[in-house]
Formats: sequence, structure tokens, C-alpha cells
Amino acid sequence: MAGKKGSSGSKAINALVGAAAAFVARKVLSYVWKTVTGKQPPEHPEDPQVALREAVIWGIVLGAGVSTARMLATRMTAGRRKAGDSDGPPV
Repeated sequence: MAGKKGSSGSKAINALVGAAAAFVARKVLSYVWKTVTGKQPPEHPEDPQVALREAVIWGIVLGAGVSTARMLATRMTAGRRKAGDSDGPPV
């Protein structure tokens, strides 16, 4: 992060893209969880009625999946913006 600067517009785009990626990742992970386990993922993993094993696994899967999706989406948009920064068509 050291030395990285960005316009407020690019920061806003990154935030929107990251939020959209997180939303989609959560939906996909919930679907996969239901397909694999046969039941809905825990809505409130901190609830004592949810088995500790299930809560920990869901937390790890969700955290890793959402973080990865946000990172990939942000990198893709940054790459597209950088590729679009040229002044015109290549000669």
C-alpha cells in the first residue's frame, strides 16, 4: 500500500466492484454449501446453537472466498483502467 495513490473516482469504483464481488461470492458459496451439506449455511455462526465445527468451517470458507473475489475483481478493474489509459490506438 505504500506510495499508492488513486483518484476518488477510482476508489469509488473499486469499492463498488469489491462490494458486488463480495455479494456474488457469498451467494455462490451459500449455494455450494447447500449443495454439499444439504442444509443452509449458518446465518449467525456466533449463535451457540450452531455447532462449533460448522461455524468455524463456514467462517473460513466465507472469509477466504469473499476476500479472494474482492481482490480478483479489484485487480481486474485496475488492469482494465490501466489498459484504457493510452492516448489512442497503437501505431
